[in-house]
Amino acid sequence: MKYSIGVDMGGTNTDLGLVTENGNIIQRRNIPTNAYTEFEPYIRDLMKVVDEMLEAQHAIDGVVPALEGIGVGAPNGNFYTGCVDNAPNLTMKGVLDFGKEIHKYRDVPVVLSNDANAAAYGEYVYGGARGMKHFIMFTLGTGVGSGIVVDGKLVHGCTGAAGELGHAILYQHGRKCSCGREGCLETYTSARGIVQTYKELKSEVGGMRSENEITSKMIGELAHQGDPVALKTWATVGDQLGLAMANAVTFSAPEAIFLMGGPAQVGEPLLKPLREAFDRYLLNIFAGTCQIRMSELRANEVAILGAAALLKMKE
Repeated sequence: MKYSIGVDMGGTNTDLGLVTENGNIIQRRNIPTNAYTEFEPYIRDLMKVVDEMLEAQHAIDGVVPALEGIGVGAPNGNFYTGCVDNAPNLTMKGVLDFGKEIHKYRDVPVVLSNDANAAAYGEYVYGGARGMKHFIMFTLGTGVGSGIVVDGKLVHGCTGAAGELGHAILYQHGRKCSCGREGCLETYTSARGIVQTYKELKSEVGGMRSENEITSKMIGELAHQGDPVALKTWATVGDQLGLAMANAVTFSAPEAIFLMGGPAQVGEPLLKPLREAFDRYLLNIFAGTCQIRMSELRANEVAILGAAALLKMKE
């Protein structure tokens, strides 16, 4: 059996998995990303963990595992160069060349892209987008990411950084974004943006919670309990996200838009107003052509599977 390694590089931890050809993660490990300020020791320890997983699988299979390659999903990941370019949330600074450093340890293909692109390609190879040639993935979390697939290929653009729909401006002169601009979609539909909307709506009727204790997950729980401010929050977020998705349809005409991430797990308090807004804002020539669907990959597996799936682009 052939295996691939999926690497999900986060600002706090790096998760690794040994993945079978049909998308099963049969071994998992992790190392603390934020324990490293230099890239070479990080790769050295990363590859030690890769070796441990392969040795353990050797003991199970009785034969040396055939390794197809290593896929990496990372912030500011550039598919063309195989580098992470000056990611602000990493303790390792500068340009991190994964391909060059990994090849010092193993002569296998190394494919890298940003985490949202990896999630999209994971959906294409292992999830609900199998058989589709045109779709978009929106990932909701601390930020808002997206991956765009057209004609069965991820859209990278001339710089390798295409698909940043979370930084499409929703409102002129809106909320300040971490990118330095104002009014980006991320500032309204990320977990932090949802909390800010709730606080603003709550202040209109008199707050009952301290500002430090509310989270988007709690707002979801309140919505399911019928809390009117929480329900209005999700209706507002659904309207904003529906508008962004309808705009996205106009340039790539996808068969489906997939949604994943913690805030999306709230379900109907978000999805109902989102779908209504999407239908309302959608250009009429695209009516009935695009579904809004939840990711079919398990939340705790999508990052590793997505990273491993990037290797399929080399086939």
